[in-house]
This record gives sequence, C-alpha cells and structure tokens, in this order.
Amino acid sequence: MKNWDVIVIGGGIIGLSLALELRKKSASVLIVERGEPGREASWAAGGMLVDCSLETPTALQPLATASASMYPEFVHELRVESGLPIDLRDQGAIVFPSTQHLDDHSGSALERLVCADLAELEPAFAELDRPALLLKESSVDPRGVTAAALAAAKHRGVDFSSSDAVTAVNLADGRVCGVTTRKTSFHAPKVVNCAGAWAAEIAGMVGIPLPVEPLRRMLVPTEPFPQIAHEAPMTIDMATGFHFRPEGLGLLLAWNDPDEKPGFKTTFDSAFVEKILMRAVERVPCFEDLQVNPARGWAGLYEMTPDHHAILGPVPQVPGLFLANGFSGHGVMHSPATGKILADLILNGTSSLVDTRALGIERFAEGRLIEESAVL
Repeated sequence: MKNWDVIVIGGGIIGLSLALELRKKSASVLIVERGEPGREASWAAGGMLVDCSLETPTALQPLATASASMYPEFVHELRVESGLPIDLRDQGAIVFPSTQHLDDHSGSALERLVCADLAELEPAFAELDRPALLLKESSVDPRGVTAAALAAAKHRGVDFSSSDAVTAVNLADGRVCGVTTRKTSFHAPKVVNCAGAWAAEIAGMVGIPLPVEPLRRMLVPTEPFPQIAHEAPMTIDMATGFHFRPEGLGLLLAWNDPDEKPGFKTTFDSAFVEKILMRAVERVPCFEDLQVNPARGWAGLYEMTPDHHAILGPVPQVPGLFLANGFSGHGVMHSPATGKILADLILNGTSSLVDTRALGIERFAEGRLIEESAVL
C-alpha cells in the first residue's frame, strides 16, 4: 500500500493550491475528492477581489494582502504549467460604503471620490449622489484559475482519488495515520481538511466540532448591456451587499440574500432574479433596462463560519490533522497565501507569511470571534 506525506481532503482551489506548494517542497501528496476535482464551490464562484483593502484591519486582512501580492506570480506559474488562459484584470473597484464602514475607515488612506469623479470613471454613474471609495483591486476568473491549478497539480505529480468520499479519518495512538474512503484506505502522517462546505462532516469523524455551515449563494448574469463599459470597475454597495462586475458583453450580479438559510441547496431559484434586480436598480437607476434570462443563473455553496473568517492551522487535540476551512466566500481570493501558509505549517510547524494564531479553531471555544463589517 502506497504511503504519502500528506493527504488533502478536497480538490477545490484551496486543496489544489496547498498541493502545489507541497510539491514545490518535494512532499508527496494525494488529493481525495468526493466528486470531480475543481468542480464544486470553486467552479461555481462568480469572480472576486484579489485585494481586500475595503476590509477592516482584522486577522483576515494580512491573509488578503499576502494573497494579493502573490496572485500575479501564482497566475503566471499556472499559465506556464497548464497552458491554459486565466483572466486576471486590474480594473479596480468602486465601493459605496455603509455608515459603519465609513466609521471603520475614518482616517485611512483609502481614496475618497466625489460624485463628479464617478462620472469620469463610468458615465452611467453620473446620476449617483453618494460618496464612494476607489480601491486598487483586481479580479480573476475563478473557473480559469481553478482549471489551471488542477492541470498544474497533475503536472507536478499530485495524485488524485476522484469520486471517492472519505468515510473515516484514521488514527493510531491518537495521531492521524490516513483516511478510509468508499473505495479503499490511504496512509499518511498528515491529513488536511479542505472539504469546503462538507468540512464539518470530516472534522466530526475525529470528534472535532467545526463551526462551518453550507450556505447557497446565487449569481445572475445579464444579457448584453452596452450602457456599462467592459472596462468598468467592479462596483460594491456595502449597505446592501449588492455588487456587480462586467462579464462578457453583460454584467454579473451578486447579492447575499439575508433570507437564505444554511443547507446543501445548489439549485438556482428563479425568484431570486426579481430580488437582485430590485437592489441593482436602487444602486444604478439605468439598470431598469437590464435583461436577464433566469435559465442562465447558477448557485454554489459558501462555507460559512460564525465570524465569516477562515479556520486555518493544526487541530491541537488530533496531531497530524490540519484545517483550511470556512472561507465564507473568500476561498479563491485567499488561495495562494493559504496554500503557502498551510504547507509551511505542515512541513515546518510555522509560517513566516502570516501569523495564523488568530485564525485557529481554538478561537471559538475561547470566545475570540473576529468582527468584520465588510462581509459580502
């Protein structure tokens, strides 16, 4: 029976990024994926901000900043190794802050725009009359970067067991020694839970309560809409959470419906179209002319924690078990830094990139939840 240095449970962008970093350090890696690698939440994501300057300076910001600085090289490596295109754009972002968000950023170096400046950036915004922030943000195509990461992982010699769900995390003398799946057993002294929305189930196999819940997130692409330029910045209304960015000849609309309840729901609800269009017109009046085909909408799963921050690092009670869970919609954004941090922790016991102690699982039992006003 073959042994690996590390078994990664979950073949989404987080698991793939970790595997790529481990292979850089010559560790043997097996990814066990319940479905097809790269085809779950990472595939269903709708675009993201690489940087997180709009967020308050919590434990999440160093992770976001590290990933932002790493993303250009990360994409370059993936393009070279996979031969696949990845759309990485520096189009910036316009943020209409809530009152709470303005208070959080009072005295910060963020650039404040006046309304006239908005019209110069995008003529369709000429009629908007709220203060806004202009951020130097980038976006990446989640499907492109995930497909390239999967191809690069195969190129680097990562092994895969696909369509193979883990049924047990195996222990010997209280330490991790591998996993059992529907097909067989695999052996390794280190196991990493990168199971996304299914992470709590994996942790529960060794008696660890992991506060991660699945939450459906729906996305709505519009028909071609020439009133907004293809080069327009991503636009975010922090008061409602509604945001959009150019996508093809139209726009991609996103909004986290506060009425959505946790659960493994991945079907698109056509009633969501009317809800999100109401927010769209409230933010940009010319969006009353938007045309949407509900059949083109889709849904994916966020992996939510109580404080909307990731859980990273070792499980103190179970030596050899590591967590990379609960990204709450930031998985693609934070994947380069997360892969490097976890690889360092697994192989060296420490990481110089980011101090992850504030993101450890212990914070929930100790009542150290992290407050964050900029949650989309």
